[in-house]
Amino acid sequence: MIAVGSDHGGLELKGAICELLQKRGFEFSDLGTTDGRSVDYPDFGVKVATAVASGECASGVLICGTGIGMSIAANKVDGVRAALVHDTFTAQMAKEHNNANVLVLGGRVLGVDEGCHLVEVWLDSTFEGGRHQLRLDKIHQIEKDRK
Repeated sequence: MIAVGSDHGGLELKGAICELLQKRGFEFSDLGTTDGRSVDYPDFGVKVATAVASGECASGVLICGTGIGMSIAANKVDGVRAALVHDTFTAQMAKEHNNANVLVLGGRVLGVDEGCHLVEVWLDSTFEGGRHQLRLDKIHQIEKDRK
């Protein structure tokens, strides 16, 4: 299950991503927003991040105007590794090296086709583990030490 969420700045791209996920046979949960009215991105960022951190969803996709706000909000939730990506390389590395469980995109930065392509790259990439897992373990330890 993939949690998907956006603010008003990412609504168009979110719709296209939901269509893509449906066509590819992925189960997903659209956590909003549902119309173009101005909303606060942290509300949707934390909704998706919480769904991922709790295990309700295996991963998530967030979209706001630039992706910056959503990535900041989502990364406040322990256990979430939200990666803001802008190109094929960063989308691939987000999964292969960082095992990002939330992909973040900028709806006003990327075109719909490009955004959908980045989701596909991320979905089709596989975490490499090894030395990268050791680094993720250090990040997890930081989270534990800050409590």
